[in-house]
Parts: sequence; structure tokens; C-alpha cells
Amino acid sequence: MEIRLLRYFWTVANAESVSNAAKQLHVTQPTLSRQIRELEDYLGTPLFSRTHHKLVLTEAGLFLKSRAEEILALDQATEQVFIDQKQQLFNGNLRIGCIEADNSDTMATILAELVHDYPNITYAIITGNGDFITDQLDKGLIDVAILIEPINTAKYFSIQLPRGEKWGLLVAKTASLASKSTITPSDFTELPLILPNRPAVMRMLADWYGQAQETLNITGSYNLHYNILPLVELQTTNALVIEGVTKYRDNDKSTFIPLEPSIQTHCRLVWRKDRVLTAVASEYIRRFKKAFA
Repeated sequence: MEIRLLRYFWTVANAESVSNAAKQLHVTQPTLSRQIRELEDYLGTPLFSRTHHKLVLTEAGLFLKSRAEEILALDQATEQVFIDQKQQLFNGNLRIGCIEADNSDTMATILAELVHDYPNITYAIITGNGDFITDQLDKGLIDVAILIEPINTAKYFSIQLPRGEKWGLLVAKTASLASKSTITPSDFTELPLILPNRPAVMRMLADWYGQAQETLNITGSYNLHYNILPLVELQTTNALVIEGVTKYRDNDKSTFIPLEPSIQTHCRLVWRKDRVLTAVASEYIRRFKKAFA
């Protein structure tokens, strides 16, 4: 049964007149009379006793009116929830944590679409390494995050982004390694390395290297790529990075060389399983799901 028909019936029942109800509903009297007759035919029982002066509800009509009031109230409440949610979207704030990666443009593209549709939305982009961003997410200081594997997603919902991120070494263009097309485990002998400050990445590299982590010549760790560029350019060390962190920066003093065998991981949009999301965050995630899930 259509909500519209219930609303028509309920209005006639309260007005006790088709003509008065038609004025309230902004429909013609013949149209409203026809709708009520069709409702009675559908239910197989008269809903009104018709007199010269007014319409009186039958027993079936009284029952339907009480049910109609419940249904129409629920319909109005449900509609208001969506109105309120849309209003929140118009004025909400979104906090996104994002690592340095090639897939940062995906984060930006979907955010741009959201802001285009809801111009009053404000947003904050927090950049850092995976551990920092994860800590911010766990503390509730950001709503969603773009992280790169390897990550433990046990306490998060996540969506994998489609483009893989290739791992390799960032080396000085003046270094002897710079002439190589790939970096193999045999190249790592005594090679000074600076690694992302993430235990999971260190384990991943050790597995690829095929020997214990302690056998690597790890000279330091870092959280953001920009600050290690001078050390690499001075040939003080070589940095394990993903190719995406160098993609959008002009740099004629260092070069990226991929690992062989190749290591490729994916970025993921993640959010906490145990946290109630804002309307803006929910809409942002919905758009990611539509695009990639």
C-alpha cells in the first residue's frame, strides 16, 4: 500500500469531507474521491459511511486510521533522519590521515568530488608515516586514513585501492648503484640503509632479503621521505621507499630503483570498527566503496 494513499485517507478522515481534504492536499475533489474508492476496493471493505453532511469512519476505517497514523509518523521520522543527515553533510568536517604514496591522488579526487557536491564541508589532511597515522586514528583524532600494507587490519574496516605501490631504493644519482635497473638481495651486502620506522616494513624487507634483519646494515629510520633526501644525495645512506613518494617531486640528485624480486603492496582506506562515524565520513567512505569495493 502506498504511503501517498494512506496520507490521502488520513486527511479525509480528519477533515470528514473529501472537498476539504482535497484543498489541504492540493488535488482535485474527483481525483481524491477516486483514490479513496480504489483504496476501499483494494481492501475489500468500505472505510466511510457517507451522509449528506460528512463522512463517518466505519469500524474498518477506524482501524486503518490508527495504523495510518503510526505508519505516517514513522515515515515522517525516517524522512527527518535523512534530512538531518544531509544537513550535517552540508556543514560537517572531515579529518583524513594519509601517508605519502602514489594513491594520495585517489584520496584527493574523491575528496574533491565530495566538496564539489557539499561546498560547506571543511576538511583537514594529516600527513605522516603509518604508525603516526594509525595512532591518530585509534585516538579518534582523524576519521579515516590511507595506509599502506603491510598493516594489521583486525580492528579496522578497509577498502583496498587498486593501484599497487612498488618498493625500491632511493639512491644518489652519483652513486654506483644508480646505473642499475633493479636492486637484488646480493646488492645489499654492506649497503647502508635507512628504513621506514615501521617494524612490519623491516620484517617485510628481511623476508625479501632472505636473511635475519640483524644482517642488514641499517643506519637509521625515518617517518617522512622529504627529510631523508639530503642524506641520500650525499651518499650517506640509501632509503627504502615506495615509488609513489617520489612521483610528484622534481629531484635531479636522486633516483628510484625497484627491488627484484619485486615487492608491491597496496594502499587501503581504513576506519575503526568500533567507532560511530560522522555523516561526512560515512559519505566519504560510501564513495570509496562505490568506486573500488
